[in-house]
Amino acid sequence: MGETGIPRILHLHSGFNLGGKEARAVRLMNVWGRRAHHSVISADHAAMGARKAIAADVPCDFPMEAAPSLNGLPGLARYRRWARYMQRFDLVLTYNWGAMDGVMAHRMFAPFVKLPPLIHHEDGFNEDEAERLKPKRNLFRQLALGSAHALVVPSRVLEDVALGAWAQPRPRIRRIANGIDVAAYAVPPAPGAIPGLGKRAGDVVVGTLAGLRAVKNLPRLVRVVASLGEHVWLAIVGEGPEREAIVAQARALGMEQRLILPGFLPDPARYIGSFDIFALSSDSEQAPISLIEAMAAGRPAVSTDVGDVRNMVADENAALIVPRNDETRFEAALRRLVEGAELRATIGAANRRKAQAEFQESTMLARYGALYEGAMGRPGALNK
Repeated sequence: MGETGIPRILHLHSGFNLGGKEARAVRLMNVWGRRAHHSVISADHAAMGARKAIAADVPCDFPMEAAPSLNGLPGLARYRRWARYMQRFDLVLTYNWGAMDGVMAHRMFAPFVKLPPLIHHEDGFNEDEAERLKPKRNLFRQLALGSAHALVVPSRVLEDVALGAWAQPRPRIRRIANGIDVAAYAVPPAPGAIPGLGKRAGDVVVGTLAGLRAVKNLPRLVRVVASLGEHVWLAIVGEGPEREAIVAQARALGMEQRLILPGFLPDPARYIGSFDIFALSSDSEQAPISLIEAMAAGRPAVSTDVGDVRNMVADENAALIVPRNDETRFEAALRRLVEGAELRATIGAANRRKAQAEFQESTMLARYGALYEGAMGRPGALNK
């Protein structure tokens, strides 16, 4: 523990721009406030957008230069450095494939030196595993996770992967559904909350929250929206390396004047209600928090049929979840909503009811708090 007696928690990410897993990690930090000290390390030092969402009163540092690198080939010396670094913490939290070297370092040295408990989180896959999991990565996970206190997944699909391809024992796996403060999304959007969105009477806004990464396939969303008419806008909130590809696709289709790319915006409850329709064009998702936020705001959703999305939305919305590679059906689903204000309202209300019933933040916070406290042997340290 640190000098103040509060737990010191190490977070290992491949990148720390604000996506689903980062939003959840930041929310947990903010809720726990000064009850824990957090050290966040990103393998990509430039991908730190989520840092801006951490509350000012949360004890937190970003020791990327002082810590070993998460990049590089597997190696005993590198893993030894990671094991030594972990010893200064009370809990290690790792996220997705990009942090798996940290997990392997823990696995290799836990039998020989005293290390803090490690909990690994898997929230989905990048474009390199969107079509098919890589056998070498499956084997690496099988070996590395042997010393993990728990493996946390948010979806039934990932739970099945963990039991099957990753050969994890069921007692190690915790499925914790993502949750949000549903009530906060019931208020109307703040005026001007999305810079540059100049909606006029009769306009329809299709919107999404996403890291601008290839796996999100946002050029697909640009192509589909471009076909829907001059009164349909597209707002993509997020930041990432695919920004230029998105802009180039919009320019090629002559719709750059109807594309809004405001970058990172904190507090989605302030602006997600500015969307008339929420859309996900991803090649891979599991249980996207952005979808839950849109549901809580009473918005209908059109999405590729990935992860648990079909089971997350209300029954009334299920027909708008389309095969991943079928842009024709994606366009048809969006067009139904663009042309049907009453349908948008009906489906949006059903989605809000489901969010209220199944995705409350209080349940998620309690489960994460109990898991982390139990791993550290410090009940009540976080959820007081």
